[in-house]
Amino acid sequence: MKKVVTFGEIMMRLSPPEFLRFSQTNSFDVVYGGGESNVAVSLANYGIPVDFVTRLPKNDIGECALMEMRKRGVNTQNIIFGGDRLGIYFLETGAVSRGSKVVYDRAHSAISEIKPGMIDWHKVFEGADWFHWTGITPAISQSAADVCLEAVKVASELGITISTDLNYRAKLWKYGVEPEGIMTQLTSYCDIILGNEEDAEKHFGIKPEGLDITTQGHDVKAEAFLSVCQQMMAKFPRAKKVITTLRGSISASHNTWAGVMYDGVKMVQSPQYQITHIVDRVGGGDSFMGGLIYGLKTYPDDDQNALNFAVAASCLKHTIKGDANLVTVEEVNKLMGGDASGRVAR
Repeated sequence: MKKVVTFGEIMMRLSPPEFLRFSQTNSFDVVYGGGESNVAVSLANYGIPVDFVTRLPKNDIGECALMEMRKRGVNTQNIIFGGDRLGIYFLETGAVSRGSKVVYDRAHSAISEIKPGMIDWHKVFEGADWFHWTGITPAISQSAADVCLEAVKVASELGITISTDLNYRAKLWKYGVEPEGIMTQLTSYCDIILGNEEDAEKHFGIKPEGLDITTQGHDVKAEAFLSVCQQMMAKFPRAKKVITTLRGSISASHNTWAGVMYDGVKMVQSPQYQITHIVDRVGGGDSFMGGLIYGLKTYPDDDQNALNFAVAASCLKHTIKGDANLVTVEEVNKLMGGDASGRVAR
């Protein structure tokens, strides 16, 4: 099977234990993760050959991030080194009516200072048939956006399938440009586009008709997003599929979770899951994307099965501490088959 390539930033995540607030804690739990590295870990768990490409500082902390990828079976041979620091983010985990909170400390990270020409994309894409990036990477810096554009141009030239998770981040995009122009150019190269209602609105001004997600988040209907999918297809004619995740937020601890996929003609909808005791929702969208890439590669003629796999995989991610989804194909198939009992496997 040909490999998948993902490109983006991996960071150190520092979180107070359990549900403590920043002001209460005297210690932090450490994990490593990032949008594209999380997708790579999911794919490696599913047996898909995958390369993660980034730029890391040549120091002990950069080595820790590198080891995290290696131990999960992700190929790191195309990672480059340089710069002075690894990006950090602090996560305060919410519960019930108190939402989670993220504080970034990623200015001047190694990847924010990456430059075009540093990565030999023709070499990276040898043996690949899929390239994945997210909206986080071009939000880091102009130079990161330039390298992402460099990558999608080469991938397109080579006939590689290109996917994106739009991933709007309000706390990024601080380098003096509006995201719409950059994201429109990058997304125009994409065959597969994933996003939620906020991503589409904040990047492109596209939103579902008659829906306020903050007040109607407990009652999200798939039909409301058909107009979003249609508008996205009209804006990006290269796209073969537009996918939207449907998160109904009853509280920080209780979400509903589903998804829809539109191919320009037909919209398919997944079953909806009730996630009633969330352990960690960070990386939920990344786990969906990892499951989606696996599903589309494994079931190329069955959009329904591919979508169902992605939703079930990301449902399980909400039970796992850390950024990455550490489940197997067998565990996802078990949930898809209707076994949500959580019984001990002996």
